[in-house]
Amino acid sequence: MYNRNSVAEFVDSMLNAQQSLLRFRQMRVLAIDASLRNTGVAIVDANNGKPQSVYFGTIHNKSALRPSSCLVCIRDRLAELIREHAPDCCALESVIYVQSHKTAIILGAARGAAILAATENGLPVFEYPPKRIKQSTVGRGGAGKNQVAFMVRALLGLTETPDADAADALAIALTHLRMHEAAAHGLPGGMQI
Repeated sequence: MYNRNSVAEFVDSMLNAQQSLLRFRQMRVLAIDASLRNTGVAIVDANNGKPQSVYFGTIHNKSALRPSSCLVCIRDRLAELIREHAPDCCALESVIYVQSHKTAIILGAARGAAILAATENGLPVFEYPPKRIKQSTVGRGGAGKNQVAFMVRALLGLTETPDADAADALAIALTHLRMHEAAAHGLPGGMQI
């Protein structure tokens, strides 16, 4: 005999899991590969479990532009894309190890502009380590940029191969969708910041 309470709890847990899967199936992700001069951006929908690219590109900032102006351009363009495409969340690559302190500061500032644009518009922000993104997309954490671009094109059925920065953003989006689906099944997901 089944206990009526345990059956009700089981049904509730299954309904909650189903609702999580439905959210995954209807999720739109803004993914950002932050950089001062070439910030990769992608917007990917999860349509019934099948990811589909809505937009991808790169925010190019000319070398003559002052770094502070580059940050404003990144924030403004991302805010524009958020208003235009209405994503549900934002995903970024987590801080990477670099040997130059100057490079780390510049990348951190670009990442900060991206996080600001997302949080100003009410988006939850998640981050993923670079190795996890490559592993999720290509199957190995040490994959090169060309391999990532090739796999992103194949996985999303794109007619063109995106440039390296846009491909990285698409890979971040795919990783977020996979990690969100895994979290719906009780596995560890992305880290919200």
